[in-house]
Amino acid sequence: NGRREDFDRGKLERSIRIALQKRPIEPERMDQMISGVVRRLESLGETDIPSTTIGEIVMETLARIDTVAYVRFASVYKNFQAADDFDKFVSELRPPQKDE
Repeated sequence: NGRREDFDRGKLERSIRIALQKRPIEPERMDQMISGVVRRLESLGETDIPSTTIGEIVMETLARIDTVAYVRFASVYKNFQAADDFDKFVSELRPPQKDE
């Protein structure tokens, strides 16, 4: 929406921890992941980073670690409104089926 906001590591951390809640990920691994996201953001060398860039980096990171957490985060980040939104998103995660 064009509004500027200071980066809030705590907000980033809360979002990631919520996505990973009740998933088999060690707290140390979560901390490493959060630090990795922050390092990637810092490496961009920009003073203003769009929230879309932050969201995409978090999604890429979660996708490599835990698919369920990835879908959870995406559902909020992409503002899913209906079950069809989940279905479409999840179907894009699945590899194409081979015809037999």
